[in-house]
Amino acid sequence: MVIFLANIFNFFVGILLGAGAILPGVSSGVICVIMGIYDKLIDSIFNLFKDFKKNFFYLFPIGLGGIFGVFLFGNILKTLFNIFPIPTSFCFIGLILGSIPILIKKINSEKTFRLRYLLYTLISFILGIAFVFLENRLNISNAETVNFSVLFLILSGFLMSIGIIFPGVSNTLILMCLGVYPTYLNSIASMELAILIPIGIGVILGCICFLIIMKFLLNHFYMQTYYSIIGFTLGSVLVLYTPIAFNLTGIISLFLLVICFKLAKNIG
Repeated sequence: MVIFLANIFNFFVGILLGAGAILPGVSSGVICVIMGIYDKLIDSIFNLFKDFKKNFFYLFPIGLGGIFGVFLFGNILKTLFNIFPIPTSFCFIGLILGSIPILIKKINSEKTFRLRYLLYTLISFILGIAFVFLENRLNISNAETVNFSVLFLILSGFLMSIGIIFPGVSNTLILMCLGVYPTYLNSIASMELAILIPIGIGVILGCICFLIIMKFLLNHFYMQTYYSIIGFTLGSVLVLYTPIAFNLTGIISLFLLVICFKLAKNIG
């Protein structure tokens, strides 16, 4: 029963990761941090063949949920962002903020805290803000789909994987900078495999490379890496934040923020 519930939870996490791969401003890496699986996910992927059965059965429901998240539930979340943008954004803000105290407690229980680590948080937070301004300056509403070469699509997927592995870096921001995002979004809606397969190949290759880098950083600079992750994660809140008025929508948004904040703390 416990294993079954764990698989259901991992499937749900996969759905969120899949949705995060298509929603502007949402980092799949941040979702992993929010759900408290970031370390374990990296270890399972990195050590897949060392204990194949154990790691495969951990990763399979996440991967399956990710497929559902991209092709099915991603559209639901996209609709929620379009119809109820403020309440939906505040749900994610609550989840992000609620995950931070748990993350700090976790890393400080494993290593000794040093005041200088906050410098890494500050620098990564500033970079996160820079990403927010860059994403806001990129106008994709009038962008048109373009016929890209297979090699460029593979490169785009490779670079997109940075946002999957490194929390706080938006997958979609990278694709926007490359001009691929409208094509990517339309190919998902129309199941255009000629676009999705090369991007998918690039994502797989990129994840392998950046997983090695992240694993090295966690092994040799654990505290510095995680305090940088905290800064990027906090910076991602600004992507989602929208000023609210004290009307019904504002009250509901604040209520959802509190509920999601407590939910994230309980999950952690």
